[in-house]
Amino acid sequence: GPPRPVTDADPVAEARRLLAHGAILAVKGLGGYHLACDATDPDVVARLRRRKSRGDKPFAVMAGSLDDIEHLVRLAPEERSLLTGTSRPIVLLRRRTDTLPGTEAPWPALAVAPGSPDLGIMLPYTPLHHLLLGLPGDPEGPRLLVMTSGNVSGEPIVTDDEEAVQRLEHLADAWLTHDRPIHVPCDDSVVRVVDAKPLIVRRARGYAPLPLTLPVPVRPSLAVGGDLKNVLCLGEDRRAWLSAHIGDMDDLATQRAFERAVTQLESVTPVRPELLAADRHPRYRSVRFAVRNASGRPVVRVQHHHAHVAAAMAEHGLDGSRPVIGVAFDGTGYGDDGAVWGGEFLLADYDGFTRIGHLAYVPLPGGDAAVHRPYRMALAHLRTAGIDRSDGLACVAACPPGELRVLEQQLERNVNCVPTSSMGRLFDAVSSLAGVCHRAGYEAQAAVELEAAALRASGGDTVAYAFAVRAPESDGGPVRADPSPVLAAIVDDLRAGMEPALVAARFHRAVTGLVHRVCVLARERHGVDTVALTGGVFLNSLLSSACAKSLGADGFTVLRHHLVPPGDGGLALGQLVVAAHVPDRIGDPD
Repeated sequence: GPPRPVTDADPVAEARRLLAHGAILAVKGLGGYHLACDATDPDVVARLRRRKSRGDKPFAVMAGSLDDIEHLVRLAPEERSLLTGTSRPIVLLRRRTDTLPGTEAPWPALAVAPGSPDLGIMLPYTPLHHLLLGLPGDPEGPRLLVMTSGNVSGEPIVTDDEEAVQRLEHLADAWLTHDRPIHVPCDDSVVRVVDAKPLIVRRARGYAPLPLTLPVPVRPSLAVGGDLKNVLCLGEDRRAWLSAHIGDMDDLATQRAFERAVTQLESVTPVRPELLAADRHPRYRSVRFAVRNASGRPVVRVQHHHAHVAAAMAEHGLDGSRPVIGVAFDGTGYGDDGAVWGGEFLLADYDGFTRIGHLAYVPLPGGDAAVHRPYRMALAHLRTAGIDRSDGLACVAACPPGELRVLEQQLERNVNCVPTSSMGRLFDAVSSLAGVCHRAGYEAQAAVELEAAALRASGGDTVAYAFAVRAPESDGGPVRADPSPVLAAIVDDLRAGMEPALVAARFHRAVTGLVHRVCVLARERHGVDTVALTGGVFLNSLLSSACAKSLGADGFTVLRHHLVPPGDGGLALGQLVVAAHVPDRIGDPD
């Protein structure tokens, strides 16, 4: 039944006592409910993971002060100021490898962020948080708390009290609530520092809906973003308002949250959209929303990777009079030829783009199944590269024999195999090939763990694998980056007994080298020397940093995201500027 109130005890002291004894609490905060538990207790963290069904996705940790985390993570001045500043985001911090658990200092359970090179840390941002962690003189409670959004993974954050009791009933042991209604749901923002500059991973509390200034005027319009990590954007003239992170549009609750976010954003901005902008994917729910709610207004469809590049341009104040080389690497984006794009080199401005290069196509066997099971991607890549898959490769061992037979037939007959040029899927393939991650319980898990492996590699090794860059099939067509030589070299190294960390590091250097080579080609052919690095793959700080360094050393101007996420959380901003830029390009919504 509904939770009974604790009448006589001080509710906060009682909450702290429960947390200290291994309870999971639903705590009502500023923008929704959090689920909180003692981050140092492995049993309760594992229990929360199971209840929330979130695989191995890292949890964020709230610490009372910087003193409680100094021994755990490396803290640069920029990271300290982000943690202690007014926005109070979750900051992704590299774990330290030079300290061991001591008796005094609090140490998070391994299950808090398994396989991740980072810990997501935030400091208290409401009086309630300070009370939960305890004031001087209070009895000892947990010094590190897991603070994760009150929802089942992928669903929107819960804000309503009655809904919290129903939807969090199987998640929480007790509720700590208050009587102020939450009008606008808002998750915690997530930020990391790359090369001493902030990179926003999730833009929400503390950042949204603060307007961004646009370098070009836009017509009053609504851009609906993508289907993963959905964020929408309203813009007019030279201002754009992005909503907070809404979530993945694959369930009804998120779609309702999306509709509420549109209404809420329209209520706090002067924008009355005359135009809607959406992705070109025929099955995106965000696109269906736009078409359904167009009411006679034009719906402009913007290619996914073009929108990513335009978002980077807009964020950096480019007026679009000169094109940039857009390097757009992600997991999935609908391509103009019906393939799944994701390893793209575009020559782009706001008016349009030319695809000047891409990763060579490989079959994506079974669509989404390949995303959740990186070993399928590894097997597809090996087959395409013509590499014999015998000799005990880890990705073969990870594939159940029955599934392996079906997969072979599928690839042979090309059944239910859409071609993909996705760099995200290549990271997945290499992660499984190297034996790092065969099953992804959350988006990009295989890539995150491959980056973690590369960071462990010894500094002495400088070997880089190399892609083959193939000439265009037609005059003026795109060059193709063929990963076959990379995969062959990886298999040779693995068969010679090389550790996964070195393979991972060499692969990162291969991708960095590829980006440099194709950008040099583009500069020679088109005279463009500004490069935008965008798409979710560039959340990988090792790759982002290495690419920026090698391009910068060769005289390129490099644009990276700081104000909006490089992933789909920044998509709507790009859609907005592309769609609103050229009024006469508006076709009927197809």
